[in-house]
Amino acid sequence: MSDAPTIPEATLAPTRTFDRSIVEGPLEAAVWKLAWPAMLTNIIGGLQGIVDHAMVGHYVGFEGNAAIGVANQIFIVVIVFIMSLFTGMSVLVARFVGAGDSLSADRSVYQAFLTAVALALGVLAPVGYFLSPTLLEFVNATPAVQAQALPYLRIMSLFSIGMLLFFMLSGALRSAGDARTPMYLGIGMTLLNVVLNVVLISGMGPIPAFGTAGAAMGTVIASGLLGIYGLWKLWHGGWVVEFPRGMGYRPDWGIIKALFRFGLPSGIQGIAMNVGGVLMLSIIGSLAASAASQAAFAVSYGQLFSLVTWTSVGLMGAAAAVAGQNLGAGHPERADAGVHVAARFAVTGAIALGLMFFFLPRQLLGLFGMDQPQVVEIGVQLLRVLSVSGLFIATALAYTGGLQGTGDTKSPLYISIVSQIVIPLGLCYTVRAFTTLEPLHVWIAILCGHMTRYALSAWRFRQGKWRTIAVAIADAPEPA
Repeated sequence: MSDAPTIPEATLAPTRTFDRSIVEGPLEAAVWKLAWPAMLTNIIGGLQGIVDHAMVGHYVGFEGNAAIGVANQIFIVVIVFIMSLFTGMSVLVARFVGAGDSLSADRSVYQAFLTAVALALGVLAPVGYFLSPTLLEFVNATPAVQAQALPYLRIMSLFSIGMLLFFMLSGALRSAGDARTPMYLGIGMTLLNVVLNVVLISGMGPIPAFGTAGAAMGTVIASGLLGIYGLWKLWHGGWVVEFPRGMGYRPDWGIIKALFRFGLPSGIQGIAMNVGGVLMLSIIGSLAASAASQAAFAVSYGQLFSLVTWTSVGLMGAAAAVAGQNLGAGHPERADAGVHVAARFAVTGAIALGLMFFFLPRQLLGLFGMDQPQVVEIGVQLLRVLSVSGLFIATALAYTGGLQGTGDTKSPLYISIVSQIVIPLGLCYTVRAFTTLEPLHVWIAILCGHMTRYALSAWRFRQGKWRTIAVAIADAPEPA
C-alpha cells in the first residue's frame, strides 16, 4: 500500500519540461551544476555571519560573539523540526521530477508551505519567545551573555517565517534541478542583510545602535522581504515549481502524511544534533574559562568551520537531488555513482579549508576582534582540531545527502544520535568523571564524533538498501 497521495484527474495540468541532464548527462557535470550555486550561496551566507560576528565583536565585545553563538544554537533546535518538512518535500519533488510528474511536485511544495506557516506562527513564535530565558539558563550562559542573547533569540523566533520560506524555496528548486535561482535569491538576501546589519548593529544617523539585537533585526527583515517575493513568484509562475491553481487553503492530508513520513526522521535528527550542540555548550559553559571557551567555540566552530559545513551542505543537497531524481527515473546505479562523486568533491574542499585552519588560525580569529590571549589560545587549539575534523564531516554529509535524497531519512537519524550525542558527550562526561575537563578534551570529543559519523554514513549508503524505498510514483496520475 503506497503512502503517496493520489490526485483527482480533474486537477491535472500539462507536464512541465524539466532539465534532464541530471538523469541523462555526465555525472560529474550534473553534481557540480547543482552543487556550486548552493556552495557559493552558503559561503556568501557564511561570510555574512562572519561580518555579523566581526561587527558585534568590535562593537559589543566577545560577550556579543558568545551571545550570537549560543542563541543561534538554541534557535536551530527550535526551528529544525519545521524545516524537516522541507526534507520530506525535497524527497517527493526529486522523485516526481525524475518521473516527469510536475503536478505532484507542485502540490508537495504547496502543502509544505501551508504546514510550515501554521507551525511557525502557532508553535515556533510563542515557544521561542517564552522559553528563551529558560533555555539560556540551561546552557550556562553568563549574565552578560544572556543580556545580549535574549533579545536576539526572541526576535529570531517571532519573525522566522521569511527564513523558513527561503529554505523551502531553495529545497524545492534544487530538488527540481534549478540550483541557480536559489543562488540569486540567497546572494540578494545576504547582501541586503549585510547592509541592514551595518546600519542596525552600530547605528547610523537617526537610527540608534541596537548591538546584538540589530543582527537579528537585519536577518528577519532581509529574509522577510525575500519570502514575500518568493511567494509572489510561486503564485504567478515562472519557476520550475509553482503553486497549483484552484487548491484553496485546505490541507491535503495525504501529501502532508508523505511529507512527515520522509521528513520527520530528518527533523528528529536535526533536533538530536542540536540538542547535542546545546548540551555541548552547557559542558563548555561549565569549564573554568567558560565565557572565553564559548566565544572561541562560537567563532571557530560556529562561523569559520561553517565554511566547511556550508560547502558540504551544498554538496549534500546536490547528492540528494541527483540520487532522488535518478532513482525516480529508474537509474539506481547512476544514483549510487552520483553520491560518490559528491563525496570526492566534498573531501577536496575540506582539505583546502583545513590547511587554512591549521596554518592561519590567529589571523582568522583576528578578523573577529579576538585579541584576548586566553580566547586566542583556545580558538587556535580548536581550529587545528577542526582542520582534521572537516575531512570526515564533509564526506559524511555527502553520503547523508544520498541517503536522504532516496528516502532513507531514518538511518541518518540513528547515525546522528550515536555520532553527535553519544560519542562526544559520553567522552566529555567520562573525562570529567576522572579528571578536570579542559577545552582540548571537548574538541577531541567533537573530532571523534565526526569520525564516527563518516564511518557509519559511508557504510550505510554502501549497503544499498535505499534502492528499494518506494515513493509510489506508479500511483501518481498521468498528465491530462
